[in-house]
Amino acid sequence: MEQLLANRYQIQQLIGRGGMGEVFLAADILLGNAPVAIKFLSQTISEQEARDDFIREALLSAALSQKSIHIVRAYDYGLTSTGKPFYVMEYLSGKSLKDLIPTPLPLFLNLVRQICLGLQCAHTGVSIEKKIYPLVHRDIKPANIMVIPDETLGQIVKILDFGVAHFSNGSAFATHTKVIGTLPYCSPEQLEDDELDSRSDIYSLGVMMFEMLTSQKPWQPESDLFGAWYKAHQFEPPRAIHEVSPQLKIPQQLNDLIMTCLAKQPSHRPQAVEEIIQVLNQVEESLPKVSVSPSVESIQHPTTLNSIFLDEITKVCWQMAWPADKPIREIVFPRFMNTEVGKFTALCLMLSRQDINQRMKAARGNKFIFLTSPHPMVLWVTFLYNRELGPKWLPCYLDMQNPQNIELLLALSECDRYPLIFFTLESPHSCANVLNSNISLQQRQLLKTWIEESRKLPITSYAAVSKSILRDKYKEMQSTILQNLENLKPVSESS
Repeated sequence: MEQLLANRYQIQQLIGRGGMGEVFLAADILLGNAPVAIKFLSQTISEQEARDDFIREALLSAALSQKSIHIVRAYDYGLTSTGKPFYVMEYLSGKSLKDLIPTPLPLFLNLVRQICLGLQCAHTGVSIEKKIYPLVHRDIKPANIMVIPDETLGQIVKILDFGVAHFSNGSAFATHTKVIGTLPYCSPEQLEDDELDSRSDIYSLGVMMFEMLTSQKPWQPESDLFGAWYKAHQFEPPRAIHEVSPQLKIPQQLNDLIMTCLAKQPSHRPQAVEEIIQVLNQVEESLPKVSVSPSVESIQHPTTLNSIFLDEITKVCWQMAWPADKPIREIVFPRFMNTEVGKFTALCLMLSRQDINQRMKAARGNKFIFLTSPHPMVLWVTFLYNRELGPKWLPCYLDMQNPQNIELLLALSECDRYPLIFFTLESPHSCANVLNSNISLQQRQLLKTWIEESRKLPITSYAAVSKSILRDKYKEMQSTILQNLENLKPVSESS
């Protein structure tokens, strides 16, 4: 196999193998050796129809992932020098849903809601030749769901494997692949090879929800052969959740939802995943008020910074004046502080007094992206989020060949939070408030690694190119963060 693919992707190791192909971990050398996953069509498959379906999977994933962060993203495809098809996906470093079974109820509600949002995107459809074509996944199961940890937003669900997806209106773009899915999760109409719509995926989701809570399938056929599963799906009622797991206590509303999803007739199931999301939200509201969104709340509670030191830093921040060399307008910039109480990095921003007051109860978080080539640069984004006001984005681009930025990030990596110093746009432009944004240990370790890498890189003059690349990544990151924040339950923030 080629070690350098398309003059861009450095193949590293095999990480997965399935019926359609093999998946390798690779490094994208044009984006600072960023990890990617590359799927190759299996060498044993040579039929043109299978090759067409393989490329079609890449195109579907690319189109759908532009609409939902809950679908694995594909962003490049082509042929090797020997004519073997491949496509490039985002590398997902997380766990398969099958490894998280049994799933605690709060996590169950969070993950199933995200799965529904991804399915909602597919069922809404993709635009081809100015016409919308709804999609049915046809193989919803735990092995096709990845759960990715996210430092700022908690877990993010990604739906995989659109290789057997099917257009639900019988269009000319329908798949050629003679695959019906995975027997334990197939709907009755799927086993009959009938025309499918979104309700078939809802049936599969019902099987998966049952399994997530009980660790078992709704049926126990005498074998795993087609005939046994056909009989179970077509004629046998599903087992009751309380019979399979007597110790499991779930709200009756959730029990009824799962059993309704398992109805033999599509007309008796929820007619769209929006109905499922609505019930999940109602169930969540009925539970005791515990945080189901640690992704936002956790960044508000530090663990390592000494509280006395924090108080002293806050006092220093309150005494600061707006720098004379900065314009009077809504801007944000980082500032390295070497004070009597120690070195730290702060983020200074100027907003209207009204905006500052409204943002004091905002959830706060941050993201960092590092680019080594063509010029070493870090994008540091802090965000403030209110459901009513939406997000306030605070991006900073840091040239890593600038020694001052190195010093700034080094100080940032030494503390588990950094202060946000708010100055008023109105005169006298004084400090109006100081909040803190947490920075995880993993992020801080990454910053230190990036600093060391930057020091070893040759001097270049392509800072503008790297900044342009990071701007594109920034837009993509905004969409990802915003979609996740809007799906979270409100939490009570503290400073």
